[in-house]
Amino acid sequence: MSDLKKIKEYYSQNEVQKELMRLSQNREVQAWFGDIRGKRPEIVNFQGDINDLVKQGMTSFHVSEEIWKDPMMLESGLSKKELDNLRIGWSCILDLDSKNLNFSIMCAEFLEDALRFNDVKNFSIKYSGNRGFHIGIPFEAFPSNVNNVNIKDYFPDGVRVISEYLKNMIKEHLSAKILETHTVEDAAKSVGKKVEDVIKENKLDPFKLVDIDSVLISSRHLFRCAYSINEKSGLVSIPLKTIKDFDIRQAKIDNVKFGLKFLDSENVEKDEAKNLLIQAFDWARKTNYIEEKQITITRKFEAPKVPIKVDYFPPCILKLMQGVEEDGRKRGIFILVNFLQNVGWNLEDIEKFMLEWNKRNAEPLREGYVKAQISWFKRQKKLVLPPNCDNPSYYKTMSIKCDDGICSKCKNPVNYALKMLKMASSNVKKKSNRH
Repeated sequence: MSDLKKIKEYYSQNEVQKELMRLSQNREVQAWFGDIRGKRPEIVNFQGDINDLVKQGMTSFHVSEEIWKDPMMLESGLSKKELDNLRIGWSCILDLDSKNLNFSIMCAEFLEDALRFNDVKNFSIKYSGNRGFHIGIPFEAFPSNVNNVNIKDYFPDGVRVISEYLKNMIKEHLSAKILETHTVEDAAKSVGKKVEDVIKENKLDPFKLVDIDSVLISSRHLFRCAYSINEKSGLVSIPLKTIKDFDIRQAKIDNVKFGLKFLDSENVEKDEAKNLLIQAFDWARKTNYIEEKQITITRKFEAPKVPIKVDYFPPCILKLMQGVEEDGRKRGIFILVNFLQNVGWNLEDIEKFMLEWNKRNAEPLREGYVKAQISWFKRQKKLVLPPNCDNPSYYKTMSIKCDDGICSKCKNPVNYALKMLKMASSNVKKKSNRH
């Protein structure tokens, strides 16, 4: 670790103290003093508070992912309800770490691409100060409510689901990238592991080489603040424009340049992470990573042996089948494939329909993406209902919601189709009985 005098001089700089203060607002903080960790809960209200910690020998500074009404009201043993009442928001922090820094860099590159693919442009990235990186999405980027739940109460589940969804997105790409420059043996050796420790189902598991551990995230989780020093390496946790700008020499105390902010909410577009959150929870439901009764309940009926006619479909599905004008193409796939399977369509016919449907969208998705989604559905052993009619993240926000008179009588679009089929069958029987 760098000598204490140099550390004190570094933290005494006005630029450093201003950034530590900015990221501390409404957050729980903890100062570290070498091997000794400061008390919790703790807050800093003024720059002078930071200065006092520096005088006491502070070596690093950590802040909470969660944003609180009053961090000083926190204590161990609080129930989830009590924590939810105190919490006003949270930042999504993806913490990647590997004993091979190059693997962390590769992983960060793919995560950046995955976030942009999901319409998140104003995320932050910083070097951890040792062997990894932190990628952050400000709370202001998320919608205020999802599935009738206040987004502030989605911690830590929101971070976990987003993390696992993104890992699933980049897994194959990251594995291929690593194998371009390393054999499995070399890759395992570079992180101090045996070959059998990095293989899963006869394939390289890249997340045995670079860790993005979301399971350990819990309430009151802290992360190293931007511009804080890492005691192990003596390097600074510097913000970056993109991972491609990373140069470890810039993280040396004497070389640190200021100007970039981590978790800069000023440039965030309202709800820009909404699509990411919805896609992540869609994935989680499809893979049973989480259970949500209103969507992942197993059907209590068998899919019709003869496909239900389009004439019996609800208005919301008929509107969606005409194509998507603006946002909602990926949600549209999730709704339509699940619905069509549940009304008796086979996946071969569904694939043909979905490829034609995609052409009707104002901005078609890549054909390969649509085929990949259908391929995923083909591997599933059980059917899942489409989202319920009252799910605010789907039909209403996609401007395809049925009239309340319809939705109030049918919990799910599939129920509507079955009821209409039953009514039609009943009418046919009545007519035949008259004759």
